[in-house]
Parts: sequence; structure tokens; C-alpha cells
Amino acid sequence: MIGIICALKIEVEGLIEKMTNVQRLEKAKITFYRGFAFGRETVAAECGIGKVNAAMCAQVMIDLFDPEVIINSGIAGALSEDIGIGDIVICSDVVQHDMDSTDAGDPPGMIQFNDCKVIEIEASEKAVRMLEYACKKVDGTKFEFGRIATGDSFVLAKERRRKINSLFGAIACEMEGGAIAQVCFRNGVPFGIIRAISDSVRDNEFMDFIKFRSYAADRSVKILCEFLQAEPEEQGL
Repeated sequence: MIGIICALKIEVEGLIEKMTNVQRLEKAKITFYRGFAFGRETVAAECGIGKVNAAMCAQVMIDLFDPEVIINSGIAGALSEDIGIGDIVICSDVVQHDMDSTDAGDPPGMIQFNDCKVIEIEASEKAVRMLEYACKKVDGTKFEFGRIATGDSFVLAKERRRKINSLFGAIACEMEGGAIAQVCFRNGVPFGIIRAISDSVRDNEFMDFIKFRSYAADRSVKILCEFLQAEPEEQGL
């Protein structure tokens, strides 16, 4: 089973339209849609915006459906001037830029567990490979591999974006992926993150986000469909 978590309703709806034998299950005020997409058993959900919503969705999905892999899809803002509106970022690893215990002597972004400390959480190599395969199947798709930064704030100011880029080396920022990655890491579930850029460093007014999010979301859905259409042996998951 493939788990798909999106922050926006327009993304989930686009995927559900491709599914058959869909069953709905609600838990913790999250609606999960289970069915088959291109022959692959799939469960999809809209998690809502922010890290707590995303973490709750990921944990409930794991507990209820035991997916082989979870893919988080959505939109993001660029942190690098080399990334433009409509481009795709495939996550190599993810950080949480708003985790800050530097006053206690820790480096920025440190996440502490009872048995280890981490800053970067790596995406599944197999998921990354298959997302690359899917991007190549969608005509006109420009994609980059890189680090994604997650935080519980909508980062608009150019100076703040450049600071996150400088501090963490991330090329895109959003509000859910790092939380989903943390839950997957704790549960031993492989994950991948793919984000379509809705606003760039140079052109990042709020209206740009509103204007381009539908286009970016449509791009993400097309890539997810290609991901799900791949033969199981190609998936390698």
C-alpha cells in the first residue's frame, strides 16, 4: 500500500478522482480515502496545514493502514534563486528550521529523541528514485534534488528565506514535510517528499502564492499519478 499525504484539498481531490473502489474512513477529524489507483492499493488524506496536523495524519495513517511508504506532496516556496515557479523539488533530506534549542548549546534544527539526536532526516532512496522517474514522465517538468526546510510559519520575506537557505542549505520551504518525515523516522516507514514551487525568491508576494498554487498542485497530482502507474518491480518498494 502507498500512502499519500497532501496539505491542500485540491491535491487530494485530484488523486481521488483517479482511484476506484474508494472507501472513506474518518479518524481524528481526518478523512482517509482508501482504494486503488492504477492498480496500486493507495490511501490518501488531506492533513491540513502545519506540523501538528501533518504529524497526526502520518501517525494515524501508519496505525490504521500500515503503508509500505508515505509520499508527501504539495507546494512550497523557493529558497534558492535557481528554483522558479512551477519547478519541482524532490526531497533528498528534510530539516525543521523552527526547531531551536541553541540557547542550550544545540545546533539549529536539532530534533531530540530518547535515544538519538538528528537534524537532517533522509528520504527513502527508493522513493526518491521513483519520484525522479515520475517527473521524467511528465512533459516539461523541471526538477531539482535538494533539502527541504519545514516550519510552522508561512515564510514570505525574502531576507528570511535567504537566512534559512544560508543556515540549512535548503532550497525550498513548506509547513508539513519535516513533521511527516519525523513520524516516519520514528516508525521505520520509508518516505518521500515532492513539492511544486508556487512562489520564488524573487517573486514571492502572497498573491503569487494564491495565483500559482492551483497550477503547482495540478503538477504534483500528475507526478503522483505517474509514480503510482509504475510497475511494482519498478517501484522497488
